[in-house]
Amino acid sequence: MIKYLPLLIGILFLSGLMVSLIYPFLKKKLGWVLSLVPLAVFILLFTVLGDLKPKSLQILPSGFELLKKISFAFRIDGLSLVFGLLISGIGFLIVLYATWYMKKYERQGHFFTYFMLFMAAMTGLVFSDNIMVLFIFWELTSVTSFLLIGFNHQLEKSRQAALQSLIITGFGGLCLLFASILMGQIAGTYQLSEMISQNIDFVNNPRYLLIFILVLLAVLTKSAQFPFHFWLPGAMEAPTPVSAYLHSATMVNAGVFLLLRMHPLLGNTLEWKYSLILSGVITMFIGAFFSMGQKDLKRILAFTTISALGTMVLLIGIGTPLSMEATLVFFIVHGLYKGGLFMVAGIIDKSTGTRDITVLSKLWKHLPVTTIFAVLALISMAGLPPMLGFVGKELVYVAKIQLPGLSWIILPLGVGANIMMVAISLTLFFEVFNPWSKKPDVSIQHKEKDFPWYFLLGPGVLAIAGLLLGLAPGILNTLIANALYVTKNELVDVNLLLWHGFNEVLMLSIFAIALGVTVFILRKPVTKFISSIINWLNNFHLPTFFMTVMNFYLKNAAKNTQRIQHGYHRFYLMTFFIVTMGIISFQINWHLGDLVPLNGFTPINTNIVILVIVASLAIIFAVFSKSRLSAILAMGVVGYGIGLIYLLYGAIDLTITQLLAETIIMLLFVMVIYYLPKFALLSSRKSRVRDIIISLSVGFFITIVVLHANTVNFYEPVSNFYAENSVIKAHGRNIVNVILVDFRALDTFGEITVLTLAAVGVFSLFRFTVKKEKNNINK
Repeated sequence: MIKYLPLLIGILFLSGLMVSLIYPFLKKKLGWVLSLVPLAVFILLFTVLGDLKPKSLQILPSGFELLKKISFAFRIDGLSLVFGLLISGIGFLIVLYATWYMKKYERQGHFFTYFMLFMAAMTGLVFSDNIMVLFIFWELTSVTSFLLIGFNHQLEKSRQAALQSLIITGFGGLCLLFASILMGQIAGTYQLSEMISQNIDFVNNPRYLLIFILVLLAVLTKSAQFPFHFWLPGAMEAPTPVSAYLHSATMVNAGVFLLLRMHPLLGNTLEWKYSLILSGVITMFIGAFFSMGQKDLKRILAFTTISALGTMVLLIGIGTPLSMEATLVFFIVHGLYKGGLFMVAGIIDKSTGTRDITVLSKLWKHLPVTTIFAVLALISMAGLPPMLGFVGKELVYVAKIQLPGLSWIILPLGVGANIMMVAISLTLFFEVFNPWSKKPDVSIQHKEKDFPWYFLLGPGVLAIAGLLLGLAPGILNTLIANALYVTKNELVDVNLLLWHGFNEVLMLSIFAIALGVTVFILRKPVTKFISSIINWLNNFHLPTFFMTVMNFYLKNAAKNTQRIQHGYHRFYLMTFFIVTMGIISFQINWHLGDLVPLNGFTPINTNIVILVIVASLAIIFAVFSKSRLSAILAMGVVGYGIGLIYLLYGAIDLTITQLLAETIIMLLFVMVIYYLPKFALLSSRKSRVRDIIISLSVGFFITIVVLHANTVNFYEPVSNFYAENSVIKAHGRNIVNVILVDFRALDTFGEITVLTLAAVGVFSLFRFTVKKEKNNINK
């Protein structure tokens, strides 16, 4: 069945593209139908769990190549399976969730189009075996996330957040492109599986540092790592289903996936280790720290997401088998609790009309089932038993303790981040759900009974999954072991347990919980302190600084555009010609013997001399003519003269083309000549003299280039290939026709397409003009 995965990825893309066609027929049932596709992907991947062994790798060919060495091949291994299961599983739940959440939005069809295309791109990304194809999907996630984040485009904040995320992640995408090209040049292949199997040594290559920096920038921007973390809280302007999907288990984790995929090729160096550890530990701490200073529920979750992403990057930087195991478990943990909490935030928003935790209170009474799911997710986020979050947190502590040399700084910051997670989890429960709160009741717009069951299904399934996996974490042993083999290229024994006995890791957990409770009790002064820091940092506010830089860039770009793109066609041509002549002058040998070859010319034909003289006289006449009709006729003489020259040299096809083109142009000119203003003197004498000098210089340089081209032959002319293969391979004796319709068929098709579009445009203009004239007559 696994061979059908590329087909299902294609169906994901097709389902997104077909939304506009099927939406008028399905309307409210659209989400139900679309959810079947990620469900099918999840079931397909789930069937692989029992068959995939640590060393197994299945390459699924696509059947076509985009370009040479860039084939659409997909790979199934332990790593792609972990990510694929969460992408498809959570995707299925959120599509159902969005069916009700988005029902009152006017552009519901647009939303599902963008959402399904993003899901398809994310699925393609984690299963790509070709690094260039991975880049294509990487960029598709950036573009579709831009459309999703800016879905409420009528709001300035949404537009600004979408643009900010696109520019930052787009910059990272360009870095990934350059890194991919360099890696492909070094390895001689773009297939990741071939790079690994052939043991390509990137680390000792002189370009390693450049490749690593480019990959690092791609990761930092995509996964919201310091100092590029600021785009993620702004992205909370998106509808809640977008936040629940993009910012829990998919887009922001693409950078984490890339690091895990690249670890066997680029990892285990000092640059890799210390760069990731530094960025990860800073991001981990500031995300947890600033989450306490937020009031909006989604922004709180956004900052905790930043902290979780920093933790995963830090663990990958440590690079030990245990830290890699912790990364994979923590990825699953985070996807389960964060996806559920974002959906809970959406339920609360729909129920109360607000996400402000200072206003929300006593929701236990109105949303009892939602509260249970939220509490389970918060317990997992705090790293408390019996949730899977506790298992993940224990592994993170062990990995940090075993880090030689840096554990003295990494471990305290890690414990500090967990303290804040405990505190924020308790704060969210007591501020939002606590039935004994002294705050006034919040007004309820929709009670829980007003919601359909599938609106609560997502957070329920994810919360229960976190609980069951926490009670029996051994279920994940095989899955994690398979993924570890891919990242470390060695077999690792995985034995996940909820209880490890009393040890230093458990003591650290108890210490973090105790201090977390203390911070929660003192949350008012703590929140006030953190808020004052945030207010002070607003003087150096990264989003504001980013937009200031962008506005400065756009302002200067507008000035340069006005200076360069001034609208005067004459000066455009003049600039082009002068620059071209300058470049040519550096390439030509100005020695007279080399400048004008004195041999190799054929005898001069009298008829051609006559045609050249006639055409030259016609040009002079056109230049000095004071009648447009006379000038047009003179230019026609020039065109027909060139056509006859082609004929004398035996180029009949060119002759016919030239004569037809000249005739059509002449007719068009004659048709519009009466609508044009009379000749006027629009330039000074100096300008005309300058134009004559430039024109003669261009003619001179082109003549020199043509003469040189006659003697320079770096490569065998391609015309020989056409002559030899026209009959054998294309079965045609007219070489020109064969070139047009066979050898260069795509070029011809493109030209036909352009001409067709131009014809449609001209027809539309004529039709609009005719309608306008009829309306004027009727009036």
